[in-house]
Amino acid sequence: MHVPAFVGLMAVDARATAAAYGLRLAPADRPGLDEAAVDHVVRQYPPPGVEIPRDAAVTVWFDFGEGEGGGGAGVREPRGPGPRGGGMRRELDEPDAVAPCAPLTPGR
Repeated sequence: MHVPAFVGLMAVDARATAAAYGLRLAPADRPGLDEAAVDHVVRQYPPPGVEIPRDAAVTVWFDFGEGEGGGGAGVREPRGPGPRGGGMRRELDEPDAVAPCAPLTPGR
């Protein structure tokens, strides 16, 4: 059996397509696939057209739904630790009004 294209399908349509082909969907970034309805598949593995056995799992990734983070899916890596301690760590006070400077004279 050849893997169908799931990318671009809403979750509800991806589930129906998988069932029609006798495949299982394994959402990589969405544990509650049964509750997802309008999220769109943005990536899949294996890719469309690859030969796999019936009842195999196809891993799919979804974009964020409305109000969940505003963006497509993608690799999200944790931020490393902040800068090391030491050095200047305090905020400077606001400067007073800048006093006019004396003009520079040549030869000084």
